[in-house]
Amino acid sequence: MPVATVTHVEKHFNAGEAVRDVVIGMADGLTVPFALAAGISGAIAASHIVVTAGIAELAAGGIAMGVGGYLAARTDVEHYRTEHAREERETRELPDVERREVAEILESYGISGETRDRVVQEVSADTKRWVEFMMRFELGLEEPDPKRALRSALTIGFSYVVGGLIPLVPYMLIAGTGRALIVSAMVTLCALFAFGFVKGRLTGIAPFRGGLQTLVTGGIAAAAAFGLARLVS
Repeated sequence: MPVATVTHVEKHFNAGEAVRDVVIGMADGLTVPFALAAGISGAIAASHIVVTAGIAELAAGGIAMGVGGYLAARTDVEHYRTEHAREERETRELPDVERREVAEILESYGISGETRDRVVQEVSADTKRWVEFMMRFELGLEEPDPKRALRSALTIGFSYVVGGLIPLVPYMLIAGTGRALIVSAMVTLCALFAFGFVKGRLTGIAPFRGGLQTLVTGGIAAAAAFGLARLVS
């Protein structure tokens, strides 16, 4: 009988950086504008003023978050390039030291003896491969995409604005700030759970647990920010 061939398809999640940017933007967007709107609604009984202040905060916050994401991504690129240049210099000036480091890394993975020596020789035979090996296994650094800085800025900023509009919508639709605040809190908590649920599906964790974790952590952050806003309002 012919032996059945089993095709194994590995499914790995490869959009971790994008999800991280969305999480950063959405998490702050759902909590900070909500706290601001809640604090203002406690002092001013006019929904249109709350909405105006909230939109102004969204614009400023979205820009600030985007710029922060851009600078963080650029810093990753510059850090990688600096370390890469240093490793290149060390392979030229201190080749014996670098070969010993390669051997130590291999030994940490249980590779020793003649096999270790042969791998060290193969790795160090090509400078480019040698430097990439050291970057990944000695420093734990992967080469970042130089185009990611702009994508990160846009993703974080846009996610912040989208998340921030959610707690503001009730104030746009309901005249009384008291009722709008209650609806805003309910909508924000539901959005936090839904956001965590979707994030869990994307990252491979249990969706319900992901939703619950995001709800609890985001709810605590929103409650703390709300308390501070009310305290100073």
